[in-house]
Amino acid sequence: MTEGKSFGDALIETIPNLRAFAHSLSGDSQLSNDLVQETLLKAWAHKDSFVPDSNLKAWLFTILRNTYFTHYRRSQREDLDEDHAAMNASVPPPQLAQLEFEDMQRALMRLTPDHREALLLITAEGFSYEDAARVCGCAVGTMKSRVNRARSRLLEEMTGEVTEASPGNDQGSVKSSSGS
Repeated sequence: MTEGKSFGDALIETIPNLRAFAHSLSGDSQLSNDLVQETLLKAWAHKDSFVPDSNLKAWLFTILRNTYFTHYRRSQREDLDEDHAAMNASVPPPQLAQLEFEDMQRALMRLTPDHREALLLITAEGFSYEDAARVCGCAVGTMKSRVNRARSRLLEEMTGEVTEASPGNDQGSVKSSSGS
């Protein structure tokens, strides 16, 4: 939050980032909108607990993340909604860019929640490793490891190539999964 900007204005500025993060966590636009709304309501209700001159975006992302996991745990206890399954079975449009985007989105959703979250905080949201580690409640080294593993797994998902770290080689080598 900058000097002269109200708390409400600062909240409004973060809405696009919150929506993107919520959608990347949930993969569902309706749920992501609900998560953002709930996050903003919680932030407003607890604005007195926000430490001035700290990272508002990281504070909001932490609230959103915790809200998502609460919803996720609750949904795990419920039966699969048949309407939701039918909506996800629809045929995608034929445009190549749209298909590639959907492939990337599906591959991203196949990552573990921890890896997906780490990758998105660092690459899409531009958080530092330190801020992302604070949001996720883990060590900086753990965050770096999660991002590295997420990148490798995403490459495997998108190309079908398996990456292996070679001894003494931080770059890793790429092996085709086609058996060659």
